Amino acid sequence: MTNTNLQQGFIGTYTKGESKGIYSFILDSTEGKITDIKAVATLENPTYLTLSNDKKYLYSVAKDGKSGGLTAFSITDNGELALINSQLSAGSPPCHVSIDSQNRYVFSTNYHKGTVESFLLNSEDGTVQPASSIIQHEGSGPDPRQEKPHVHYAGLTPDEKYLAVVDLGTDTLTTYEVSTDGKLTKVHLLPLKAGSGPRHLTFHPNGMLAYLMTEFSSEVIVLRYHSDNGHFTEEQYISTIPADFSENNQGSAIHISADGRFVYAGNRGHNSIAVFRVEETGELSFLEHTPTEGDWPRDFEIDPTGRFVVASNQESSNLVLFARDENTGKLTLLQSDITVPHPVCVKFLGN
Repeated sequence: MTNTNLQQGFIGTYTKGESKGIYSFILDSTEGKITDIKAVATLENPTYLTLSNDKKYLYSVAKDGKSGGLTAFSITDNGELALINSQLSAGSPPCHVSIDSQNRYVFSTNYHKGTVESFLLNSEDGTVQPASSIIQHEGSGPDPRQEKPHVHYAGLTPDEKYLAVVDLGTDTLTTYEVSTDGKLTKVHLLPLKAGSGPRHLTFHPNGMLAYLMTEFSSEVIVLRYHSDNGHFTEEQYISTIPADFSENNQGSAIHISADGRFVYAGNRGHNSIAVFRVEETGELSFLEHTPTEGDWPRDFEIDPTGRFVVASNQESSNLVLFARDENTGKLTLLQSDITVPHPVCVKFLGN
């Protein structure tokens, strides 16, 4: 895309109702508007996506009848998706997918099976190879929804020495080493607050801090990452919802600004994005709640310029565009009438 004022993004969805699969959109940063929503891949429940650093490939979680797994696409020069291959197995599909910086591995987590899986990639064409490692988590938590492991997130640490895996069902953060052939070896397990339901993780640009969103307790956990041994230690717990909010809320996505100054956390139920300032210690101080102008904000993303945030309201089937003040971190509503059926994940292709 030659016009640098136009940013392309992709949206993963639940294919219930009218959704066809993966959609794309264009963010016009000059106009402050999202346009050109269109379906670019027909796929069942491509709820979470990841893009390779070189912007050549997109990997999606996928469902095919009674099987689930990953599907690989190449991204064409005009931003279309071309199917490469899939790796599927019997049972429920995964809920999260991530990739390393060199297009060597993809990692998926399966909420229903309680597993984390690693796959090697073909460096020539982006093909996903059969799973190299499948790790079955064990255990449970005190909440009725924690009857077994529910592995929700896996992503490499910034130095790419370890894989950090978040288990909502067992209230744990587990670190694995990744061998050159994709095998996962457990290094460390950090128990988190019982019943908190940890969900997603994002790392500070300094590579030494991480911020973990909990689904059940609606908190951000500030963690310190120790690159010498792959361990994490807890620094702070801070709520993402008002103290007097007593209705159902489930924490969703968490993202950090590229300059490391602000952390954003999604609230499904309170239907807001909580904005936090990162203090010199790395701990957070609350700034404000921004309503998401819809129901059940499953995800959101900061655009590559850092000037906009796009949020996805799953149950009201709309995207919302905010302007982001890079100095204060605060969000201002620009557009909320962007129809996309049951959107879940938002990713930008980048410059």
